Amino acid sequence: METRMHTARKVRSVRPVGTRAVLAELDGMEDVLALQAQLTASPLPGQLDVLAAAGTVMVVAESASAARAIGARLLELELGGAAESDSALVVIDTVYDGEDLAEVAELTGLGVDGVIAAHTGQLWTVAFAGFAPGFGYMVGENQALEVPRRSTPRTAVPAGSVALAGNYSAVYPRRSPGGWQLIGRTGAHMWDLDREQPALVRPGDRVQYRAVREIVELSAPAPAAAAEPATGIRIVAPGALSLVQDLGRRGHGGLGVSAAGALDRSSLRRANRLVGNALTAAAIETVNGGLTIQAVGDQVIAVAGAPSSLTITPPSDAVSGSSNDDGDAGPAAPRTVAMATPFALLDGETLTIGAPQAGFRTYLAVRGGVDALAVLGSRSTDTLSGLGPAPLAAGQVLGVGSETESAAVGNPELQPDFPEPGSVTVLDIVPGPRDDWFDPSQLEALCSQDWQVTPQSNRVGMRLAGEPLTRSRDGELPSEGTMAGALQIPPAGLPVLFLADHPITGGYPVIAVVTDEHLDRAAQVPIGGSIRFRVFPSFARTSARK
Repeated sequence: METRMHTARKVRSVRPVGTRAVLAELDGMEDVLALQAQLTASPLPGQLDVLAAAGTVMVVAESASAARAIGARLLELELGGAAESDSALVVIDTVYDGEDLAEVAELTGLGVDGVIAAHTGQLWTVAFAGFAPGFGYMVGENQALEVPRRSTPRTAVPAGSVALAGNYSAVYPRRSPGGWQLIGRTGAHMWDLDREQPALVRPGDRVQYRAVREIVELSAPAPAAAAEPATGIRIVAPGALSLVQDLGRRGHGGLGVSAAGALDRSSLRRANRLVGNALTAAAIETVNGGLTIQAVGDQVIAVAGAPSSLTITPPSDAVSGSSNDDGDAGPAAPRTVAMATPFALLDGETLTIGAPQAGFRTYLAVRGGVDALAVLGSRSTDTLSGLGPAPLAAGQVLGVGSETESAAVGNPELQPDFPEPGSVTVLDIVPGPRDDWFDPSQLEALCSQDWQVTPQSNRVGMRLAGEPLTRSRDGELPSEGTMAGALQIPPAGLPVLFLADHPITGGYPVIAVVTDEHLDRAAQVPIGGSIRFRVFPSFARTSARK
């Protein structure tokens, strides 16, 4: 009698992703979906988020110790079956006139008509979500349209762009950076929070692309105008960029939604603590000074982050307590207040934040917190996905909430040092998870030069200029989960340091990840500033003992 041995399906290997995440490598999409289903149904202790991809599952943890424990537990798990899902057939009307259509035709040898026929002539299945909300990675029935990503990603891809990369097709749900080959465009709304299910396509759905000569844009009804709050803060001038931010939205990686939130979390917490708010209350993040607000009703304010001058100007009809030579009281004079100190901003007074003397980002908290509509549990603005409040505009009045945690304001606090003009900011990194795509000399090259932050940088990522790095492998890396702090290396060799609004998956190898503790420091490096990377000391000591 023949006896059959049962071989358990298990995680093949686990790689660290910085200090607070691990990447599980698996043998195919079936195992990916099985592990994702298990971790969703039965989260491991300390698990914050799960991001499935082509052949990996990334698990984000609440702490470094939790990440290590999760990594060990993943290697012990036996994989069950993937969760059942109701699949639907979604038809996407597409005009095939993309910028890269001719190049794809040449790469595949099919010609333009052949590319269109191959794209519309097969069913595509959504394998997983990622990059941005509503962005579904679709796998075709054959490999006829397998093409590489662009060597240098575009800084802005239009919403509705239909694209190819590797063996996947996808539609960009909104204007965003991207390195996929663009072959067409559609008017389909891939992500809409007004729908019961915001994502047009979900993992397991089937998609049929249909060629059309033109697309019909369906305009959404204009939202009803909200009543202006009776008390709060009016935006007189928003400066270069001012956004509502809190500590972000966690646990929505399966929808393609990143955490977002304040880039310098410690400064946000400090500002909230000073006015007696809960640390999770929403505040204003502004860059490079220039923000001016006016109190609507008496308010309690604190400003933390990049050290800047804070000037309060009384209302134009306010008068001082002293008299001039004619015996009349003159207009009240402006006064200054200190950083990291709570102060009163009386009705009609304006506060102006000057250009930082060091650092780049400043956080303004109002007692009670900024009252904005919460989306997926957070009031933060995600500039990549478009979730959360729009960037602040002149004339807008922000209401004040009730997220206080203390009956009293806090004492003035000391702030850390911020990057001085002309200085070099050192950031600790953990090599991997894809440092094996580079010779050891390239990790040394990463750490032995100063990288300059280019003007193309934003909350999605910092684009760095320096001596390019070179890969030791050819080909494409299947898309996999990524996180804030990841240093992606596109084929051109210049690193992109992901920040809070990063895409949740990416297809360029990550040579290293900035430690979570140094992300606040990275957020304060201005455009034109310099960065030097250093292998995390404890990791360097561990490596030396091996």
